Amino acid sequence: MHIAAGARSSPLSRAQFREIEALFPQFQWEPVWMKTTGDLDKTTSLRSLDRTDFFTKELDAMLLQGVIRVAIHSAKDLPEPMPEGLVVAFLTEGIDPRDSLVLRDSVPSVVATSSERREALVHAVWPECRFVDLRGTIEERLSLLEPGHPQGVDGVVVAEAALIRLGLTDLKRHVFPEAISSLQGKLAIVARERDVEIRRLLKAL
Repeated sequence: MHIAAGARSSPLSRAQFREIEALFPQFQWEPVWMKTTGDLDKTTSLRSLDRTDFFTKELDAMLLQGVIRVAIHSAKDLPEPMPEGLVVAFLTEGIDPRDSLVLRDSVPSVVATSSERREALVHAVWPECRFVDLRGTIEERLSLLEPGHPQGVDGVVVAEAALIRLGLTDLKRHVFPEAISSLQGKLAIVARERDVEIRRLLKAL
């Protein structure tokens, strides 16, 4: 069965697509790559956003228009409520749901993150830390740790699942013991509510 699947075009999203592809080898997956508002807008702070469609809007529009059969999202990026006419057809078990602070040195003084919840995790271990806002792909975020970077910081908070999927687990980091999001590390396959066939297939598998 051939399935056109929309996904964001970042390296992490491509790795997530390959994960879904390996999970359902009986299907012939055709990727349709897309840059969403969240990929193009690098200035809006994520601190002011909750469960919106910032990272999913364009893909979900393509899905509703029938351009693609399903959309693949990081589950934590799903809007709440879901757009009318769309449902989560499959949710993976996921991988490590924890957050990690990737470090330049052992004791950070300036940490980049766009999440107040992640700030609280860091502050509990290093109460003297200052924080700066963070946007971009995982690669762009980690580049802030490179020597000589004009906006250099001492640490960057990212999902441990992202490091695992990108093969970056050799980086020096502190892994926080608790997970702050029940959906982190999981992938969601979103389908049209009226697409009974694909929903039944995914549910059965």
